[in-house]
Amino acid sequence: MPEPEVLGAGAPSVVVYPLSPDSRPQIREHLLRLSPEDQRLRFGVPVSAETIAGYVGKLDFSQDAVFGVRDDARALIGFTHVAQLDDAVELGLSVDALHRGRGIAQAMFRRALLHARNRGFRQLFMHCLAENAAMMHISREAGMHTIIDGSEREASLSLPPATALSVGTEYYEGQLVLLDWALHAALPRSPEATQ
Repeated sequence: MPEPEVLGAGAPSVVVYPLSPDSRPQIREHLLRLSPEDQRLRFGVPVSAETIAGYVGKLDFSQDAVFGVRDDARALIGFTHVAQLDDAVELGLSVDALHRGRGIAQAMFRRALLHARNRGFRQLFMHCLAENAAMMHISREAGMHTIIDGSEREASLSLPPATALSVGTEYYEGQLVLLDWALHAALPRSPEATQ
């Protein structure tokens, strides 16, 4: 089982941004772009557009951590919600169908793990349906302990205390966000991106 400290070690190829309340419209758009089946896998039950809007409206940015991945046009293509539960966190994530298979979910998982660990949380949980192959793959890769309850799976990972390396890695990734933002702001957009 890989240690959380070295899970996904190395320079990330996907830049994971912290999101703010100003990102609510983009989060809602991302979740609404998911197919009804992907929405069901993300939330565990079929959901309506109104339910998604209510969920996004209730995100507590002052307590929970919210992260995202953007494409070259700055659209949100991946979203992670790290909900605080006493001394543990619960992770939910989604990636646009056209952008899967590029390590985005793994990068968001790794960023959520660093965030939780460096803030003293002791456990990370993921709840998903048995047929959610992507989440089951992530939990296996991370060495999470999985409990089977009918059609649902509850995966957990004990988090070790923060170290200088884990804090430094999170700081480094924060610097990559600033660099990525600055590069996108400085580079001229292609004609296709402006249409």
